[in-house]
Amino acid sequence: MSGGPPKALPSTGPHSLRDMPHPLAGSSSEEAVGGDSTPSPDLLTARSFGDKDLILPNGSTPAGPASPASSSSLLNRLQLDDDIDGETRDLFVTVDDPKKHVCTMETYITYRITTKSTRVEFDLPEYSVRRRYQDFDWLRNKLEESQPTHLIPPLPEKFVVKGVVDRFSEEFVETRRKALDKFLKRITDHPVLSFNEHFNVFLTAKDLNAHKKQGMALLTRVGESVKHVTGGYKLRSRPLEFAAIGEYLDTFALKLGTIDRIAQRIIKEEIEYLVELREYGPVYSTWSALEGELAEPLEGVSACIGNCSTALEELTEDMTEDFLPVLREYILYSDSMKSVLKKRDQVQAEYEAKLEAVALRKEERPKVPADVEKCQDRMECFNADLKADMERWQNSKRQDFRQLLMGMADKNIQYYEKCLMAWESIIPLLQEKQEANQEEESVSRWASKMPSVTANSLLLVKLKPPQFTATFLGTAAAKVFVSNY
Repeated sequence: MSGGPPKALPSTGPHSLRDMPHPLAGSSSEEAVGGDSTPSPDLLTARSFGDKDLILPNGSTPAGPASPASSSSLLNRLQLDDDIDGETRDLFVTVDDPKKHVCTMETYITYRITTKSTRVEFDLPEYSVRRRYQDFDWLRNKLEESQPTHLIPPLPEKFVVKGVVDRFSEEFVETRRKALDKFLKRITDHPVLSFNEHFNVFLTAKDLNAHKKQGMALLTRVGESVKHVTGGYKLRSRPLEFAAIGEYLDTFALKLGTIDRIAQRIIKEEIEYLVELREYGPVYSTWSALEGELAEPLEGVSACIGNCSTALEELTEDMTEDFLPVLREYILYSDSMKSVLKKRDQVQAEYEAKLEAVALRKEERPKVPADVEKCQDRMECFNADLKADMERWQNSKRQDFRQLLMGMADKNIQYYEKCLMAWESIIPLLQEKQEANQEEESVSRWASKMPSVTANSLLLVKLKPPQFTATFLGTAAAKVFVSNY
């Protein structure tokens, strides 16, 4: 890292739905919150969803490009992509050092979570704790409960088919470590989720089980209200922009699912081809022992096939470790976004039901109850937060897939270049052998012609004058020498 220690940012603390300023709430509203929680003046434009542009002020989560996909680039990048003031990051989290624990009842893997921060919410500048997968799952559930209006990054899938994938293998543990590291970094880069109290507990508490046992006592009122709204009321229709988001997510998940299935088939076929190559190459090596003149070329072909199999193995590993995990993460991401969209629909349905009930009253100018206004505020916050997170997710997706596709192209180019170099390396060997054989054949032909040339020359000496005989013998000898050499 460079640029000195990170500067401290002013902390606003975790944002609950009750405390968030609402985009459409007036200054005289009793529910509006003032002070340091004033809405951002930035306007969020939904450019790619729906036929008409929607401009909506974002009161809690300013939109901006998200972080790159690479864990190393996230560690080295000090500048927040969505920080328009140019402030440096004040929270760094890494996941490393997986360890296997064998107990009487179970065997599991823990990971070291290292946190460095200058935020006032942290009592110490650095923390180091160990967490297992179910602790990450607990954190995600708490974030969904306490921040229902926001998109929560997905966790890697927990389910593993026994006998098919060894969940304690070095490859599987490393793949999961990378996914968990990315999960925490996405939360760290979020301007709201990174201040969540449960995230703070996850990063700092030595005994996380004590917090887990509190269970439902830590549920916020907002999480409970969103979970239990709209008994049997059905949403009439989504606004155009959110309907477009839903259609896009369905198509996106379908396309990625198809690519994932085809990619897995390709990798399976590459593995089968790799097995064949490993059996194919040694055949030439054993054959060379039976051949004298062909021994060296056959050994060259065997070595060439071995180099090609090594290059294919590297390509397959890259596809398995780098390409497939990103596809699966974004498939899960689309499911998370659909879940938030469904919660937004529930709040809208509740608001429509309460508004309709007020309209049916016989009063000439019925007063809007406070619970209806609160429901409207929740719906407006859902709209703003969902749009901001969708914009951030789109930016992150563009960066991740641009990096992924460029990496895939580079790996394929390297693979084919290695194969080309391997096959080109045996061509000079074969050419030298062919030229040596041609030279031997030329010498043999010249030696076979020498007796007849000498006999004809002696015959001409007897028939021709002395001066012609000397000239002819010189010319004939020169021609024989040139034709053979």
